[in-house]
Amino acid sequence: MIEPGEVTNLLLEMKRGNNDAEGQLIPLVYGELRRIARIQLRRERSNESLQPTALVNEAYIRLTGNRNLDWQNRSHFFAVSAKIMRRILVDHARNNNAQKRGEGWDAVSLNEGILPAPSRTPEILALDHALDRLATIDERQAKIIELRFFGGMNEEETGQALGISARTVKRDWRIARAWLFKELSPSASQ
Repeated sequence: MIEPGEVTNLLLEMKRGNNDAEGQLIPLVYGELRRIARIQLRRERSNESLQPTALVNEAYIRLTGNRNLDWQNRSHFFAVSAKIMRRILVDHARNNNAQKRGEGWDAVSLNEGILPAPSRTPEILALDHALDRLATIDERQAKIIELRFFGGMNEEETGQALGISARTVKRDWRIARAWLFKELSPSASQ
């Protein structure tokens, strides 16, 4: 059982340069990162055999590799995790799209295991572009979508990460989902 504040304390210790803190952090956050990755991959892939482990490992490397991040708390850590997983999936979807056009034939990715299914590449890129557009209209709503959709957070966790009430999250979640639905509908691209 994780003690309240334990993840936050370890993140602060890592920021101070305590290398042992990272070794203690991994077992505490790994299960939650895998849960987030499973949610992501369930949405992105239909019958592919991708394991969440590859996505978690790539995200964790990026998370802990940036010593300049000013970790606030556990919620902040998982919010940044969700954003990084989104970036990984989008980057690989773009890479996959480029390969379809014949670019990069000589390049070999060490992380081929986390490539999204080719059939879902357009949807991933469309969602990413739509979220970027939403962020210019209402940044908080875009963050809520990112945390709930990509981070697998519930309303309370999302509210805590953003410093708002669960009720506000629920309201903005409904509005943002409706906006995305309209934005991503086939009639919107005509």
